[in-house]
Amino acid sequence: MLTYNQLKDHPRELLAATGLTAEEIERLLPAFLAAYAVRYPVDRNREGQPRQRQVGGGDKGVLDRPEDRLFFILVYLKTNPLQTMHGLQFGLSQSQTNYWIHHLLPVVQAALHELGLLPERDGSQVVASAMAQEGPPDFALDGTERRRQRPQDPTEQKDHYSGKKKTHTDKNIILINESTAKVVYLGPTEAGAKHDKKAADETNLTFPSHATLDQDTGFQGYAPADVLVRQPKKKPRGQELSIADKFLNQIISGVRIEVEHVIAGVKRCRIVKDVLRLTIEGVSDLVMEIACGLHNLRVSCRHPLPEFDLRNLYDRAYPR
Repeated sequence: MLTYNQLKDHPRELLAATGLTAEEIERLLPAFLAAYAVRYPVDRNREGQPRQRQVGGGDKGVLDRPEDRLFFILVYLKTNPLQTMHGLQFGLSQSQTNYWIHHLLPVVQAALHELGLLPERDGSQVVASAMAQEGPPDFALDGTERRRQRPQDPTEQKDHYSGKKKTHTDKNIILINESTAKVVYLGPTEAGAKHDKKAADETNLTFPSHATLDQDTGFQGYAPADVLVRQPKKKPRGQELSIADKFLNQIISGVRIEVEHVIAGVKRCRIVKDVLRLTIEGVSDLVMEIACGLHNLRVSCRHPLPEFDLRNLYDRAYPR
């Protein structure tokens, strides 16, 4: 059976299996423990009824240790294996694996929320978000699509078919803070056929005063009030862009590439990169939110914001 203790002293293998380092997992673990205790009290059974047996009685489960539970769900999110294969690594049947996956996903979400790492889901609250206020108000907006299973309903099938990707997809709008590379806002999970501009209009995003917003030509016409929008200029039909416009487009694209790097970081979790096999209603949105939170965790641990000693800077600038 694969356990956390087997890999925590093997950095390369742990990073490949979970997408996180041991230090990042140790930071997440206390919040995971607290969230698990709140969601599944020890004096209640699986159905939420009072326990008849004393706490700790009965056979010990395979995932008895909390760190192994966190390790189990992180490996699943990172590698997105078949549930049968995932269960073989942890000594579980396919049905037990399925139970633990759906049992633990809300706990990881709650733990990331407790750490303040989940993106804002209400567009009108972005201006007050702590992650939006870190550093200068420089943001980038983009849409990202994820493959999904082909819907059986003909209408739903048409809505989810993306002509751009030539497959059935789910789509989210993502807003990032260019100063910190964190996902500040995650839009609702939409059908892949929805246009980026229409999805952005429905989010009702609010920005700090005098913010800058980098976006691609898929958001043509999206211009929030009191925000400086930077967008590449589209080539007129039957004409060519001037040399100045081409040069400006290169500059804007060089800055806007940061949002592509962030999306790639989110999709380190292969559950939001490969075809999603979980079919319960709402789970597609849940795993995307968790993947964004795990990306923010990595960024905050590996690239922390510099701490300035204002008193020391003042004394150096104005020595006594």
